[in-house]
Amino acid sequence: MSGTARVRTLPLLAPALGVILVFMVAPMLIAGAYSFLTAGAYGGVRLPVTGEAYVRFLFERDLDDSLIFDDTYLVIFARSIALAAATTVLSVLIGLPVAWFMACRDKATRDLLVLAITIPFWTNLLIRTYCWVLILRDQGLVNAALIGTGVTSEPITFLYSNEAILLGLVYSFLPFMVLPIYATLERLDPRLVEAAHDLYAGRWAAFRYVVWPLAKAGVAAGTILVFVPALGAFLAPDLLGGGRKLMIGSLIHLQFTSSRNWPFGAAAAMILMAFVLVALVIAARRRAGQVAP
Repeated sequence: MSGTARVRTLPLLAPALGVILVFMVAPMLIAGAYSFLTAGAYGGVRLPVTGEAYVRFLFERDLDDSLIFDDTYLVIFARSIALAAATTVLSVLIGLPVAWFMACRDKATRDLLVLAITIPFWTNLLIRTYCWVLILRDQGLVNAALIGTGVTSEPITFLYSNEAILLGLVYSFLPFMVLPIYATLERLDPRLVEAAHDLYAGRWAAFRYVVWPLAKAGVAAGTILVFVPALGAFLAPDLLGGGRKLMIGSLIHLQFTSSRNWPFGAAAAMILMAFVLVALVIAARRRAGQVAP
C-alpha cells in the first residue's frame, strides 16, 4: 500500500484505533502501573514504586522479613485453569451435537432454536447464576425431588463445591460455544454427508472426514470465547462456591474491594492477562501450522 493510500485510510481507522486505545490499551497500562506501586492504607495506590505485589504472588514475608514460599495463589490459579479447561471441554461435548442438530433442521426450526439459545442473554447473568443457588441449595428443587422420590432421606449438599462452580460456568458460557459451531455447520452442504454414506461411510466416518473438518473453525472460536471469560469469572465462584473456592476473578475482585490492596489486584490481573496472551499466541501458531501447506 502506497503512502498516499495509507494517509487516506487513516481517518477511517481512527475511530477503531481510538476505541482500542481508550478501552483496551489505556486500562492495561493503568493496571500495569498500579501493580508496581504501593497499596494505600484505605485503598488506592501511592509511591514508592515497588515489585512487592509480584513477590507476594509466590512468597510471604516472615517476622524477620525473610521470604517464605507460599503456593496459595498458585493453587487459585491452578483451580481456575482447571475449571476453565473443564468448562471448555464440556461445552464442546455438549455444544457440538446441539449445533449439529440445529444445522440439520429446516430454516424455520433453526431460527426458533437459535432464539432459544439466545434467550438466556435477555436476563442478567447475576440473576441466572443466583437461580442455581435456589435449585441446588439444601431446600432447593433438586433435593426436594430426590427426597420426594425416596432417593435420599437427607438433603445432599451440592453448593459450595468445584462441581457447582463448574455447572454454573458451563451454563453461563455454553451459548458461546454453540453459536460459533452452528455458524460453521449451517453452511455445510448436506449432500456431502449423503455422498459419504453412498460411499459406505458410517456415521462416525462421515462425521470425522466431512463434518469435523468444517466444524473445527467454530470449535476453535468457541474455545476462545468460553475459556478466556471462564478463566476470569467471579460470579459463579462467589455464588455457587460460597467464597470457599476462589478463582482468579474472585481473587482480583477481593483485592480491589474488601482487601483494598489495589497493587496486588492489578498484579494478579496482569499475570492473568499474560497467561491468556501466551495461550492465544500458542493456539494461533498451532493453527497457522496446521493451515500452512
